[in-house]
Amino acid sequence: QVQLVESGGGLVQAGGSLRLSCTASGHTFSTFAMGWFRQAPGKEREFVGQSSYNLNTYYRDSVKARFTISRDNSYNTVYLQMNSLKPEDTAVYYCALKTGRSGFFVSPEYWGHGTQVTVSS
Repeated sequence: QVQLVESGGGLVQAGGSLRLSCTASGHTFSTFAMGWFRQAPGKEREFVGQSSYNLNTYYRDSVKARFTISRDNSYNTVYLQMNSLKPEDTAVYYCALKTGRSGFFVSPEYWGHGTQVTVSS
């Protein structure tokens, strides 16, 4: 069983920054990707970015220039540094984990409970 715990969400003004963190515990196996999805009210959940099993990072185009994903040396913690936030970034942000080498090209197996990010004008 894998548990994911997120932290760092909150309310921020447009142009500001937030840093999310997520730590995995339990039976994560030796090789896995970790990363982030988000879901705005009335919208489908969408991919934000990931740190793959080999620590390569991938982002959706709309956040690539503003967000940075990093992985702790312990391998089980992932961060999402969000800069130049926009109101359209407002969403619940979910940490996710996928075992093996496929990363989020295959749907993640484990999810956190989410943390709210609200960006005001």
